[in-house]
Order: sequence, then structure tokens, then C-alpha cells
Amino acid sequence: MTKRGRNESERKAVRASQSRQQAVSVSPSADPTLAADLSRSDDASKPVAEPTDVAAKPPLPGGLYLVATPIGNAADLTLRALATLAEVDAIACEDTRVTAKLLAIHGITRSLVPYHEHNETRMAPRLIERIAFGERIALVSDAGTPLVSDPGYRLVTQAIAAGVRVVPIPGASAVLTALAVSGLPTHRFLFEGFLPMRSVARRRILERLKSIPATLVFFEAPHRLAVALADLAEVLGPRPAVIARELTKLFEEVTRGTLADLAAQQQAAEPPKGEVTIVVGPPLAELEPLSEAEVDDLILAALDEQAPSQAAATVATATGLPRQRIYARTLTIAGRRA
Repeated sequence: MTKRGRNESERKAVRASQSRQQAVSVSPSADPTLAADLSRSDDASKPVAEPTDVAAKPPLPGGLYLVATPIGNAADLTLRALATLAEVDAIACEDTRVTAKLLAIHGITRSLVPYHEHNETRMAPRLIERIAFGERIALVSDAGTPLVSDPGYRLVTQAIAAGVRVVPIPGASAVLTALAVSGLPTHRFLFEGFLPMRSVARRRILERLKSIPATLVFFEAPHRLAVALADLAEVLGPRPAVIARELTKLFEEVTRGTLADLAAQQQAAEPPKGEVTIVVGPPLAELEPLSEAEVDDLILAALDEQAPSQAAATVATATGLPRQRIYARTLTIAGRRA
């Protein structure tokens, strides 16, 4: 082959290599935008359009953004919440130290404005004024969804009255997390928040709640847990209940039993540490009949943590079914597992 022929062959090889590289660069796996377009195509035989530059993401519009934050595990902050917190002009928060720590974990730096029950009367109008001039303000609580047993109601109502855009950025909630893990009916529930500190006032509230045909959810301070459970047991009667402590954290703990059993356990123990949520089942008459398979599942779950006699007592109380019947079934299931 002549020198000219060899050069021509080399040029053809280079052009072929470049064509293969270009084909790889527009493959669906390498270009998410193109992949999304291909997934929507109804006819694979149609020619695929050349990829175009994606338009820049529009800036976050002015408004009040209600951003839910983790209730314990920093990884539970949603992608949308991260993007919002990274773009707003300022973040109104209960405790700037708590919020600053969360932002630092995710590499976000933003101006923090204290907003809590002691200054909300003064701060709410100032924040509304800033938003009216086009700023983006996020409202967060120390943990969970803003306004749920936390400040923010005054700010949101004033924002609505002023015609300010209010945008929810949903996420973690201790109420829903505890309710979901409780194993108690979830189709109807009432969140009461924190009960009064004094027993007389606490029992007065419980008297009004005891006839409500719904699962009840409460927050409680650890040092008041024992006395609160005692009042709950006395007023509401033998209902199934759950104590959910330190949800999503390293020492997460979920304790199930009757209100009386849980009250007795807490009376005999040291006050727990961390955040506490109490979930109480509805009046026993409101509980829907369980199938045999569902009862067996409850027994199996109880046997994982308790001896047969105690497991039977727990399930019988939780379901309202005859104790002797549940005990006999528990012994049968325990015998199969042995």
C-alpha cells in the first residue's frame, strides 16, 4: 500500500472512532434528559431528536415556605426541602443553633432569624413585610412539620391575610410516624398535642376525649410520662396504647401494652430520655373485628418480645377478645415455634 493509501485508511479509522464516541455520548444512560424523552416515546421506530440544552431552573418565587425538618435522623430531610432551604433569602427558626447544625450537615449556609413563641407577635409583621418586597422566607421548627405543636400559626394567618404566597414543603412528622408504627387503627385519629401539666386539668381534657371514636395521639415530656399515663389509664380505661420514644434516632424505642400496664412500667422505672409520643387506641367498642389470621399475627408479634402468658394478656387486652381463648391460641402458636 502506498503512503497516500495508508494516510487515507488512518483518516477513515479516526472518523469511525469519533462516530462511535458521539453515539456513546447521547446514549440514554449517559443523558437523563434524553432517557426521559425515550421513555415517553410510543413508537421506537420514530427518529430521536437531537438533545438540546435544558433551560435553567426558574428561581424560587417570593413567598413563605413551610419546610418540614427531620424529627431525629438528619437524612430524613427531603430533596425538595434541601433545594428550598438552599435558595431562600432567610430561614425563620425556633432555635438558630438547632437549625444551623442541620444546615451544616447538608452544607447549606443561610441567614437565620429567630422566630418563637416569645417574639412571634413582633417578628411576624416584619417577616410579612420582607416577603411583600419579594423575599423568600422559610419557616422551620426544631423538628418535624412547622405549626404542629410549634409556633407559626400567627405568621401563616397574617401571610394569608396579606395575600402572601404560602407554600408547604412536606416531610417528617412525629405524629404520623408514631401513628404508623403503633399498630393501632389509623383511619380516624385525633392529635391533642401536649396535655396540661396539672392532673386536674389533664383529667378534665381526657374526660372530653374519652368518648371520641378515634385513636388519640399525644406529646408528653419525659418527666411527666408516668403521671400522664396514670391519668390516661384511669380516665380512658383498658385501652391498647404505645409509647414511641426517640423516633428515627439511634435509641428509638416503641413499647406496646395497655394503658394500665404502661403506667405501671413507667412508675417503676426512671423517667426516660428524649422525645415521647403516646398513641392510644379508640374505645374498644369502636375496634373492627379481627380475622383469625390478624389475631395470629398479633400473637406472633407479642411472642417475639414476651412470654406466652404475657403475650396472651397483651393481645387479649388490645383486641377485647376473651383472655382464655387468646391464651389457648398463644400456647398453640408457641408450641409450633418451639
